[in-house]
Amino acid sequence: MRLENILALTKGSLFGEPSVSIFESVVFDPSKVKRGSLFIAYSSDDISEAIQNSAYGVVFDKPTQISDSEIAWIKVADIDEALKKLLRFYLLEKELQVYACDPITLHLSSMISTPPIFCNIEGAVREIWEKLWSLEKKSIVLFSPTLSDTDIFVEYSQLVHAQENTITIIEQTLFETSFIHNDIFYERQMLSPFFIPYLERILFFYTFLRIPFQIRGFSKMGHFIPVFTNSRLESKEFGSSDRVVIFEPLLELIDEQINFLAQATWAKIIYLLPEAMRSSLTIGVENIFFYRYSEEVLTILQSRIFHFALVAGVDKGILNPSRSAMKQLELDF
Repeated sequence: MRLENILALTKGSLFGEPSVSIFESVVFDPSKVKRGSLFIAYSSDDISEAIQNSAYGVVFDKPTQISDSEIAWIKVADIDEALKKLLRFYLLEKELQVYACDPITLHLSSMISTPPIFCNIEGAVREIWEKLWSLEKKSIVLFSPTLSDTDIFVEYSQLVHAQENTITIIEQTLFETSFIHNDIFYERQMLSPFFIPYLERILFFYTFLRIPFQIRGFSKMGHFIPVFTNSRLESKEFGSSDRVVIFEPLLELIDEQINFLAQATWAKIIYLLPEAMRSSLTIGVENIFFYRYSEEVLTILQSRIFHFALVAGVDKGILNPSRSAMKQLELDF
């Protein structure tokens, strides 16, 4: 990576009189800096270690003391924005095939084994950089505009959707599924039938682009998370109680999940949604409770009888409050 290109792309200001014009690597961890590295200084406290490890240059966006005039000191307005501009330019040389999808499909894809030529990305620019920079030429990349900045890519295509169903469900509960795909039987997968349409999309995508894959199992989806509890809201083992609190962080999925839970016609279901959703909810349904603060969620759950409680926008950790908080909650009742 040439110094002149970095300055032109990031519109950075060069300090010092560096004797080098080319960097062999871009490094974020000062302990991993080697001779020839360009160090990205998110924290000025790491710069001295990077220089001791023979960094050829430092990119920074905060007031910093220039301690070695022989290396390149590059001041940018914002490190993340600078990295995005560098990525856009250098990824063109890799001729990547980039596809966009929803967050659920992306998370499912991250749980399926694929060859190195295929890559799922999400997170901060730094994390994305470290994944993309090492990719082989013409690799395939899948990301979600909900989770990552689209400005990183010059262009991308939407995920190709299946035209017909290729998954046959053999047995299901609200939170587990046994199914067949390509004549392979996957028994009692820890995957709610709610996710099967999303799984259909990613498996068709792999087939369409001839990406080899292997399903090993699903866990920690981060969406539609069931926590089995007793009447005191204490967490129990999976499947060991008939009182389940379901947590969903992505508010955009709530309408769809309310529709999905409606199939459990025998169950008493309640819905706990943030007050901000009151005007945007498109489904007319009973037993909806709106909360302003996350602390209200426990109060509502304690005061209602239910088989399933769908809670939107609150982490499942709310079921494990401190002892003092729980004691106060009991006193309130």
